[in-house]
Amino acid sequence: MNDHDESAAESAADDDVLTPEILDDPDGSATTGPARRELSVEDLIEELERVTAERDGHFDARARLQAEFDNYRKRVAAQQAEQAERAAESLVGKLLPVLDACDAAVAHAVEGVEPIAAQLAAVLEREGLEPILPLEQPFDPEFHEAVMHEDGDADAPTVAAVLRTGYLWKNRVIRPAMVKVRG
Repeated sequence: MNDHDESAAESAADDDVLTPEILDDPDGSATTGPARRELSVEDLIEELERVTAERDGHFDARARLQAEFDNYRKRVAAQQAEQAERAAESLVGKLLPVLDACDAAVAHAVEGVEPIAAQLAAVLEREGLEPILPLEQPFDPEFHEAVMHEDGDADAPTVAAVLRTGYLWKNRVIRPAMVKVRG
């Protein structure tokens, strides 16, 4: 680069120096005066870096807020699902005596009860109710409630009779089976 090119570049650089008023007045209508401080390229770069950092901070804050909101929405959805599940479990718990009455009526050969009992049991099973059928199985206090005992020669206690059917609701014990234990 020769001397003429250098002086032209310096002259162009001087023409490109912006003042705070010009920065604040994008359409260029600000008047120039002796009180104006000229900004150098370095000042403009610093200002650009500051504004960029501020912008990045706002983007980060927005991203955190969005993530917090997404987590909140997921937490509320999980709580609502859990509440609905508990309500369904409560309803099933209230229906168990009706199911027991139907089973007793079927066991005593009351006419017309068997189709109703079968339909009620089928609906509840489709929704997640499972009977606990422990007869001749090892006694498990998590699933069985021992109310009677008989002597036997078994090494481990086993269920000799089921006095009241127990139920699982979606793989959780909603009511343990009332059983007679041998052993």
